[in-house]
Amino acid sequence: MINNDIIRKVRYILDLSNAKMLRIFAKAKHEITQEEVINMLKKESEEGYQPCNDKIMCMFLDGLVIYKRGLKPGAEVPEPLSQLTNNLIFKKLRIAFELREDDIIEALTLAEFNMSKSELGALFRKPGHKHYKACGDQVLRNFLMGLSLKYRPKPAEA
Repeated sequence: MINNDIIRKVRYILDLSNAKMLRIFAKAKHEITQEEVINMLKKESEEGYQPCNDKIMCMFLDGLVIYKRGLKPGAEVPEPLSQLTNNLIFKKLRIAFELREDDIIEALTLAEFNMSKSELGALFRKPGHKHYKACGDQVLRNFLMGLSLKYRPKPAEA
């Protein structure tokens, strides 16, 4: 998935303002301007679009974890990874939203995407483990859709 799409979806799910987005980046010790945030939130076809590289995405996700859960006592802000996979993005989102296996399966079910616990567990294994499975864009996209349905349900029609 494109990092900019992920940032846009997380912003929508949590209803984050530009100021909150800046605070999230600051939690990961990354100074970013409001204009840079706005440009990352634009669609590729819009003027001023700025692609979000893996390092910036990692800082956003690390900042999100700290913003939502706080920093463990005595822990340091982690150094941002220069290369992210869907598995790492999924894992960081899981940590930020404090989700257990059942919560993730519930979110996927809301998006009408079925996955077993063993399939899900394979996504969170270390690369090289015999049961490790790479997370595809479709799984991550449906997970984000499920989170948006869970946290931002559509208002009931009158």
